[in-house]
Amino acid sequence: MSIDEYRLKILKELEQDPDISQRELAKRLGISLGKTNFCLKALIEKGLVKVDNFKNNTNKVGYLYLLTPKGIEEKVSLTKKFLKRKVAEYEALEKEIEQLRLEVSAKK
Repeated sequence: MSIDEYRLKILKELEQDPDISQRELAKRLGISLGKTNFCLKALIEKGLVKVDNFKNNTNKVGYLYLLTPKGIEEKVSLTKKFLKRKVAEYEALEKEIEQLRLEVSAKK
């Protein structure tokens, strides 16, 4: 998976669930906790995500990950790039399938 795909998936998850833990985020993305922490720090440094502390209960401090306006713009931009790439892959696959069908029908 490319860095842009990780960024897009993280931004989507944070938008849907801003109080998600890094451990849960890592689990959902299928990556290590360390990689998740690294990616989140990079998004925060770029100004795409803002972090606020909040208390879940008296014994535990949690974090709230909020997309900044810049983060929302980046998510839209990444989504457009991802969609464009997937449509191109789909169209290439359609052509390949059609070519295979023609080959099979010609050999009958």
